[in-house]
Amino acid sequence: MYSRIVGTGSYLPAKVVTNFDLEKRMDTSDTWIRERTGIECRHIAADGESNVDMAEHASRAAIAAAGLQPGDIDLISYGTTTPDLVFPNAGALLQARLGNRGAPAFSLEAACSGFIYALAVADKFVRTGAARRALVVGSEVLSRITDQNDRSTAILFGDGAGAVILVPSEEPGIISTHLHADGHYQHLLYCTGGPAHGAAPGTMRSGDYIRMAGSEVFKLAVTLLGRVVDETLAANNLEQSAIDWLVPHQANLRIIQATARKLDLPMERVIVTVHNHGNTSTASVPLALDVGVRDGRVKRGDLLLLEALGGGLTWGSALVRF
Repeated sequence: MYSRIVGTGSYLPAKVVTNFDLEKRMDTSDTWIRERTGIECRHIAADGESNVDMAEHASRAAIAAAGLQPGDIDLISYGTTTPDLVFPNAGALLQARLGNRGAPAFSLEAACSGFIYALAVADKFVRTGAARRALVVGSEVLSRITDQNDRSTAILFGDGAGAVILVPSEEPGIISTHLHADGHYQHLLYCTGGPAHGAAPGTMRSGDYIRMAGSEVFKLAVTLLGRVVDETLAANNLEQSAIDWLVPHQANLRIIQATARKLDLPMERVIVTVHNHGNTSTASVPLALDVGVRDGRVKRGDLLLLEALGGGLTWGSALVRF
């Protein structure tokens, strides 16, 4: 028994902050940002708009695309770094919004790799028969833990949500997942705030924000994502040419291009959305997947490689027959 994706959905907040907007309040420029990151704008959650608000939009779109009703869902696996509350967990809050009761619902935190981790967990539930209709979500309000006066991070991060539905299948859908972490790199990309430090997520104290050693993270991302690409191909006895689409974490266009070169894939076979929303962490892979599905590029039967790297460091991949 396998699991396969039968529906995708995504959501971006209405408010858009362009590179030109950032030019007005910090020492940067549209050209500088685009050349180094590929980002043109980022979406920012409105006052009062929460992580779960965005996840609900994306989840309902995915459920509808799968031809299901919210009550059909029997597992919610929710990746996020910016939950609305310390508890109840974001999965339980989303479950209440959907009117779905009784099924297991949880959230997990693996930074930008969170959706890959959440997908891997849900896949195991479906493969073992413990769930038959799983909702997998990635949702972030990174704007609330980003120092908007810090040029090194304010240009990168935005808000958004994405979701997929998994159901059982006799044919491979989620073919394999590969997860890794190395806490020795924690000092390179982290957030200084948190409830144990006296501040709940979303109510950061002054100075408690995302901190990143950009050049070091860039080098490690290229290296570690290259390794997980090799691992995924080797585990499934595949050549690079077997991959139809790369659906990467949308963090930096140069990292995406490096991974594409590792696969010997032309950029025309890579789903790129980073220009439109910046780095949305756990949301970026399902956001990009939903865009590729809805614009008709990703078709049934295509072989996809999903990958991401985030603070921790954590990284991972999923090989998916769509």
